Amino acid sequence: MKDLTQGPVSRHLVALSGFVAISMVFQTMYFLADLYWVGSLGKESVAAVSLAGSLSFFVLALTQMLAVGALTLVSHAVGADKQARAVHAFNQAYVLSLITGVAFAVTAYALRGVYMSWLGADAEIARLGRGYLNWFIPALLLQFLVVAMGSSLRGTGIVRPTMVINAGTVALNIVLAPVLIFGWGTGRSLGVSGAAVASLISIAIGVVTFFGYFLRSERYLRFDVSHWRPEWTTWRAMMKVGAPAAAELLVISIYLAVVQAVIRPFGAAAQAGFGIAIRVMQSSFLPVVAIGLAAAPLAGQNFGARNGTRVRQSFRAAVLLATTLMLIATALSQLFSRAVVSAFSREPAVIAIGADCLRIVSWNFVSHGIAHTTSSIFQGLGHTVPPLVSSSLRLVLFAVPVYLLSLRAGFEIREVWYLSIVSVTAQAVLNLLLLQRALDRTLEFGATRQKGMAITARSG
Repeated sequence: MKDLTQGPVSRHLVALSGFVAISMVFQTMYFLADLYWVGSLGKESVAAVSLAGSLSFFVLALTQMLAVGALTLVSHAVGADKQARAVHAFNQAYVLSLITGVAFAVTAYALRGVYMSWLGADAEIARLGRGYLNWFIPALLLQFLVVAMGSSLRGTGIVRPTMVINAGTVALNIVLAPVLIFGWGTGRSLGVSGAAVASLISIAIGVVTFFGYFLRSERYLRFDVSHWRPEWTTWRAMMKVGAPAAAELLVISIYLAVVQAVIRPFGAAAQAGFGIAIRVMQSSFLPVVAIGLAAAPLAGQNFGARNGTRVRQSFRAAVLLATTLMLIATALSQLFSRAVVSAFSREPAVIAIGADCLRIVSWNFVSHGIAHTTSSIFQGLGHTVPPLVSSSLRLVLFAVPVYLLSLRAGFEIREVWYLSIVSVTAQAVLNLLLLQRALDRTLEFGATRQKGMAITARSG
């Protein structure tokens, strides 16, 4: 366990996000390498993986519920010096993640054909996507277990083991992907499905390694089967905090589905170009993700320790660092968007659409960074409804106008990208206003102390 209630806040933030960032670098390498290998198979393969990969945002929403719930309860318990409460929350999070993951996998297998047929621009894209999902869905199931263990550790201020395991699995995935896609050394090419098989093997090894770490090395948190019987009070506390955070990511999943549906009439080149651009943007956002993953336990432990000043310092340091990094990412995207996209496709139509998307949408990178880091502070506070409100506003401001515009003759695909800028900027501004209000109210630990401790108390 690492005590984040003492010492310079900025140093803790940089140290924690630095460890996470290393893992993010490997994740970026995976995103780009995977996209590069799949890109050599043609625009239909890129579009298929892009559509199938969009399902991971839905999984991210579900795992976010578990991650935020576990992190909040564990970090508040650590800040209050209640180890038994932290151990109980960790074990309950693990059981809940297993049940949720299995339910997701069963549902996804049943609906994978309908999903791909609905969004695929043609029958070939749908066929390739179904083959990819056959192997990718089990990989997504295992992600639930990884998230439960990693988020609980992060709540104690420990991120290095998660970073090492994630980096190792990503490195293995990078090595396996071309071998399985093209049949290097085996003589058996799996095509698009090979990328999913590589992910499944890598994540499975990561899960086994995580178990080994908890059984051999972890001292503060531990598996205890006496805590595995579902405890509804703790589950409700986790879901009360985690469900709004999950819904926030679900809104993003719906946003991506709206984009895919609107650009479908433009054909496979449009879906492939958007798929490349979104992968590149995900890679650009990873530093901000690292900052958010560090800011949440930092704010959470200090909230549990009832130190309002340090919670505010966590917020200011996170937003400043995220804004700086996103300004750099914006500049790079403006200068090199076409060169970056052309590294993953040789087809002029795909390059033109992907580069245009990246160049235009990069103007909302700073807003995205602010929205994400403020949401992470809300998670540390255990107050996750406000970010859901702002995310829902973003969806409404985007989906309604883009649908109406798509009905108009002469509708251009770049209108989708411009609307994205407006909606994300509105989300960031509203998040800042809501967080300032929440900090003014929640960090008054005098007469309102018991109200501020409600979530932590219910978990014990």
